Amino acid sequence: MSRIAVITGAGSGVGRATALAFIDAGYQVALIGRRAQPLTETLALRPGSGGHLALAFDIADEAAVDHGFAQIQGTLGAPDVLFNNAGLFGGGPFDAISLGTWRAVIDTNVTGAFLCARAAFRLMKAKGGRIINNGSLSAHVPRPQSAPYTCSKHAITGLTRSISLDGRPWNIACGQIDIGNAATELTAQFSVETLQADGSRRREPTMDVTKVAEAVLFMASLPLDANVQFMTIMAAAMPFIGRG
Repeated sequence: MSRIAVITGAGSGVGRATALAFIDAGYQVALIGRRAQPLTETLALRPGSGGHLALAFDIADEAAVDHGFAQIQGTLGAPDVLFNNAGLFGGGPFDAISLGTWRAVIDTNVTGAFLCARAAFRLMKAKGGRIINNGSLSAHVPRPQSAPYTCSKHAITGLTRSISLDGRPWNIACGQIDIGNAATELTAQFSVETLQADGSRRREPTMDVTKVAEAVLFMASLPLDANVQFMTIMAAAMPFIGRG
């Protein structure tokens, strides 16, 4: 019987690469995103691989999340894995960040991750399961002018630890993958120039996004009595280790 994975933000970038990796590994995959067309385009990259589900809704909408996970349970069954990947970037000069920007980032990155994790947790209680949160290197250190995003990713670390602890009685494991400079549409500007801590701008190295997908798949493949609590995967020469 195929294992079932739920992947949020599956219409592009890390989410798309991870969805394809799980499909290739034989999982039945539920792809979640804000818009239906990118999810359909992801599935079109694996023609003939049936048994998957594409669901378009806003993960910050509690009713939509609960309805979506009920659809997943009714169509595929209770998930074995949730990859909580969907996220929104927002920032700017600190004194110019609007409350609207702050709320949009926190609503998606923190509240959305919580709602999806809670819905998955409820379905996993009967058989166990694994939740993997996308933290980002911003869960460790900020980039300049990224306060909303950085705060949201620090919050994900607290969410990961809380789920990991609260899931123990139900055999629900939770870990976090912190990603640095995977080559996606979101990081395309990094290969041109990026604002640095000293105020300069320079090109940063990136890495193949499929390596992130392979890492998530590895975390998901472990038996539930083992867990990768935190993993950092990054472009080896990016400005993270060292002074700058």
